Amino acid sequence: MKFPVSYTLKQIATIIGAEFVGADDFPVFGMNEIHVVESGDIVFVDHPKYYDKALESKATIVLINKKVACPEGKALLISEDPFRDFNTLTNFFKPFKKSESSIAKSAQIGKNTVIQPNTFIGNNVVVGNNCTIHSNVAIYDYAVIGDNVTIHAGTVLGGDAFYYKNRPEGFDKLISGGRVVIEDHVDIGALCTIDKGVTGDTTIKAGTKIDNQVHIGHDTVIGKKCLIAAQTGIAGCVIIEDEVTLWGQVGVTSGITIGEKAVVLAQTGVSKSISGGKSYFGSPIEETREKLKQLAHIKKIPTILRKLENK
Repeated sequence: MKFPVSYTLKQIATIIGAEFVGADDFPVFGMNEIHVVESGDIVFVDHPKYYDKALESKATIVLINKKVACPEGKALLISEDPFRDFNTLTNFFKPFKKSESSIAKSAQIGKNTVIQPNTFIGNNVVVGNNCTIHSNVAIYDYAVIGDNVTIHAGTVLGGDAFYYKNRPEGFDKLISGGRVVIEDHVDIGALCTIDKGVTGDTTIKAGTKIDNQVHIGHDTVIGKKCLIAAQTGIAGCVIIEDEVTLWGQVGVTSGITIGEKAVVLAQTGVSKSISGGKSYFGSPIEETREKLKQLAHIKKIPTILRKLENK
C-alpha cells in the first residue's frame, strides 16, 4: 500500500507514538507485508524468529519490538507492539468509510456495463466496459475490475483477510487495507468470496474462469487462463501461475506456488509448492500416476496378509 504522498520517518513515528532510529526526514512511501515489500516501505516484525528476515528484506523501514543494530541505508521504528501499530497506520491511511448508497458516487462504471438490482459497489471501485454484474454481488471499496468481466449472483469481492494474532484476551485482527484486482475477460461464478490484500492486491489475471462457491484468500495471485472448479479453497499469499487447472474441492495451503499448466485433480490437498506441466492427486499430494500406483498397492494389502496368515 503506497501513501498518497511521501511521509518522513518522524511523521510516521508521531502517528504511532514510537521511537525511531534514522534521520528525521528519512522518506517513507508506503507499508507492506514482507512478501511484497519494496524500497521505501514499512514492514513490521514482532517475533525474534523473523527479525533477520525483516531487517534483510527490501523494506527500508522496519517496525520492530526490540532495539537492534540498524542496517545501513535503513531506518527503525521501535514499538512495544508492532502488530497494533501496523493496524494504526492502516487505519490512518485507509480508514473505513461507510457508503451512502448501493452504488457509491465515487465508483467508476464503464460503458455498456450491466449492474443487476441489489448489487453493492463501494467507494472508489473501478468497473470496466462490457461487464455483467448479477444481483446481490458485493464489491468492497477500491476494487478494480477490468473489461468483459462477468460476476454471478451472491459473490463478494474484497472481504477482510483471515489474519489474526492470538492474544491472551482473544484473537486480534490484522486490518486489511489492500484491494481486489480482476483483469479482463474473467468469469466468476455464484457465491464466490475473494478477500482483499492486507496491504497489497489479491489478483485474478486475464482470461481466468472461476466456478461457483470458490474461496480465494488475501494477497493470492492467480495467473492467466486458469480454470478453478467449484468448492475449491485457496489460502492467502498463494501464487498460481498461468493456465493452471484446479478441479472441485481442491484445498490449497498458504504461501505456496503452483507451477504453470499444472492440473490438480478433485479433492486434492495442495500442502506444498508443485511444479508446472504435471497432473497431481491426493492428500498428501503426489503426481497422479505415482499416487494411483500407491492406492493400487494398498488394495493388495488384505490379500498379502491372508497369504501370510495361511503360511
